[in-house]
Amino acid sequence: MNFRRTRAIFRKELLHILRDPRSLVAALLQPLIMLLIFGWALSLDVDRIPTYVYDADQTPQSRELIRDFQGSRYFQVVEQVHSYAPIEQAIDKRQCLLGVVIPRDFARDLGLNKSAQVQLLVDGSDSNTAAIAINYAEAVVAVRSAQLQASIQTARVNAPNVDTQVRVWYNPNLLSQNFIVPGLIAVIVMIIAANLGSLTIAREWENGTMEQLLSTPARPMELALGKLAAYFVVGTADMLIALLVGVYVFNVPLEGSAVFLLVSSAVFLFGALGLGIMVSAMFRSQLMAYQMGTLLSFLPAFLLSGFIYPLGSMPRVIQLVSLIVPARYFMEIARGIFLKGIGLELLWFNFVLLVGYGVLVFYFATRKLRQKVA
Repeated sequence: MNFRRTRAIFRKELLHILRDPRSLVAALLQPLIMLLIFGWALSLDVDRIPTYVYDADQTPQSRELIRDFQGSRYFQVVEQVHSYAPIEQAIDKRQCLLGVVIPRDFARDLGLNKSAQVQLLVDGSDSNTAAIAINYAEAVVAVRSAQLQASIQTARVNAPNVDTQVRVWYNPNLLSQNFIVPGLIAVIVMIIAANLGSLTIAREWENGTMEQLLSTPARPMELALGKLAAYFVVGTADMLIALLVGVYVFNVPLEGSAVFLLVSSAVFLFGALGLGIMVSAMFRSQLMAYQMGTLLSFLPAFLLSGFIYPLGSMPRVIQLVSLIVPARYFMEIARGIFLKGIGLELLWFNFVLLVGYGVLVFYFATRKLRQKVA
């Protein structure tokens, strides 16, 4: 391989990028826009749940329970009603997600040391949010129940007491942005890099300039590496924008090594661009290459990488398919560095897999380009 010819192709491709300012601005702004939209709009936090309360007991004990719901940040008591009908209407109109019904005998059962019942009416059309709302509501009721039991046991001597202390590691405030943004960086880099690379060879065929390149002494490996290097510069700028926005706009803590994060990102970017060039070498139409690049980058990176949906809950076959998705391994590296502060000593296997993926994809891209040239 001749590095002089590779550098010439790199310079030619970089000049082509710089002479198309609209495409360059779009390539640089697209990850920023995607990160801001997804980072702010996509949230796994369930709070301020619109709640209706029907207090049929109207006693100090029932009002204390209502105040517990009002004081919780997870619930927003929109209205206190006097029958079931307003709750049913509010759920139908999606004005209410949770209805809390306190029966008439609530205080009397407590006074008789019986089990007092509280009814929860939940809109199950969104099953995930409904399950979370039920857990939050049951926790509020459980806390109130524990306080009542503690008050009963105060008169007893040496009453047994169990104290549970919870400490959350790595994300103590349980902010979903701290979980989403590092994974979102992996998804964005995969999509942008694959799409940028998928257009480069196909554009040469459509513009009729591929024959000119083939008439030069440049070999397929030099051609692929030169084009990849040019888009690697653009992809590095996209990657740095995404990292800076994640740290300084969304305030995601960077607990680990920034150097290891940048090196891992560069390896992942190389593999993503290699995938794009391999796709581009397979098609002579930019439209077909772009569609295939999107199919091979967006769907696996978004659905099969553990970005939102845990891989452990997926069917075994899907888990096996996810093993060939590189975004899965980079996502584990990014979240480990950002949130846990771990480094190469624990993430070396994922890093090695990324390196192997990049080398393998570049090999197949060069081989496919050589077949097209022949």
